[in-house]
Amino acid sequence: QVQLVESGGGLVQAGGSLRLSCAAAPGQSLLYYAVAWFRQAPGKEREGVSCISVSAYIKSYSDSVKGRFTISRDSAKNTVYLQMNSLKPEDTAVYYCAASSVCSEVLDPSAFSSWGQGTQVSVSS
Repeated sequence: QVQLVESGGGLVQAGGSLRLSCAAAPGQSLLYYAVAWFRQAPGKEREGVSCISVSAYIKSYSDSVKGRFTISRDSAKNTVYLQMNSLKPEDTAVYYCAASSVCSEVLDPSAFSSWGQGTQVSVSS
């Protein structure tokens, strides 16, 4: 398993942007992992947001973020990013990155064995 560390969360007004980062712990590599972003709002189930394959050829998004969020990876920096634009109050949640071997068509949290600690994103109206 790989240890993951998220960063980049914060408080932003509706319509604003944030970029989340997911990095592997020092000495570890994301090179052979597909990486997904999930989010969990209070009282709600964890929701798959986006996933990027090992090669970065496959990028998937939930309908709720499609056209607003962009996932990318930088192998040299051993980091996966989630650029979030046109943020809405309903995007408020704790965002987690997770690693697995592939991006499945439906992002099931149980298929991901490595998780970060989460980063809070709050969007005010």
